[in-house]
Amino acid sequence: MKRNLTILGLESSCDDTAAAILRQSGDDQPVVLSSVVYGQTELHADFGGVVPEIAARAHAEKLDLCVEEALHRARLSLRDIDAIAVTAGPGLIGGVLAGVMCAKGLAAGAGLPLIGVNHLAGHALTPRLSDDLQYPYLMLLASGGHCQFLVVRDQDDFTRLGGTIDDAPGEAFDKTAHLLGLPQPGGPTVEAAAERGDEKRFDFPRPLLDRKGCDMSFSGLKTALLRARDALIQQQGGLRKQDVADLAASFQAAVRDVMVEKARRALRYFRDQTGANPSALAVAGGVAANRSIRAALEQLCESEGLRFTAPPLQYCTDNAAMIALAGLERYRAGQIDDMTLAARPRWPLDQTSAPMLGGGKKGAKA
Repeated sequence: MKRNLTILGLESSCDDTAAAILRQSGDDQPVVLSSVVYGQTELHADFGGVVPEIAARAHAEKLDLCVEEALHRARLSLRDIDAIAVTAGPGLIGGVLAGVMCAKGLAAGAGLPLIGVNHLAGHALTPRLSDDLQYPYLMLLASGGHCQFLVVRDQDDFTRLGGTIDDAPGEAFDKTAHLLGLPQPGGPTVEAAAERGDEKRFDFPRPLLDRKGCDMSFSGLKTALLRARDALIQQQGGLRKQDVADLAASFQAAVRDVMVEKARRALRYFRDQTGANPSALAVAGGVAANRSIRAALEQLCESEGLRFTAPPLQYCTDNAAMIALAGLERYRAGQIDDMTLAARPRWPLDQTSAPMLGGGKKGAKA
């Protein structure tokens, strides 16, 4: 196998159309030659969330342009690419299917190997893109649709220690923004409002802290915020700007406190399972961009004498550089797909643990 590899990655699992080119020379740290992301915020702004059909159509229209721009920025052509990696799930099936079909067409036309990547594995491996992080490490993967504590032993060896049993924190932030009349996506707008607020004004619950384990729940927290909002509206006839800021700050503080305590427990379980410390606590996914949550987790690691690492902000949200990295590691391990690669709406990283959110015809949710 070639020592120097150049991988084209494609990502289209939700509402970001992305392409990136990654190169690794020998055993050196991989280098991102280009990373292009076309967002869809304006397309979904009037609907209070992502509309799957609109997202799928936008991906189908933009994927080839995204690839073209990524190649142009890297000053490369398809002749310089060694393999194509693409998100094959989990995600909104229309978007995933658009990406897989685009990748298949490119691979067939250029005669290149095709590598299907689990979107969650892309997030889980992202710290190896920005830091020289060695296996095994403890990962908090916190994105719009997922939140899990994982023992990451290898590029395809993940053990889930716990996760959300209902709404993921990113989803809860989006719903909170909607309840408070803030724009989407909710993560950055709730965080911005919280900076002006008093996080102690509302005593929101810290769900599942009275239960053992690392599982989390944010649905009840969202309901508590709804009730507090409605009570203010009834008392005052509406919400003041400071009310919105205080509600946002109190909500964010509750999410932060839950995630920090559950991270503390996950670290203890990691040590019990492996008999050693992880090389780091790594945080990835869109929620990792939240400065309050990130700072609290960093303080936890400092108190535990543990390295903390999180990707640069542009790699916290959905992007194709992380897909290219996961594809590169799969390629080096000889894990190459063919034209039977299928788009999957569900695809748990941990294939051995019982599903947390149940299952169905489409398989386990998480």
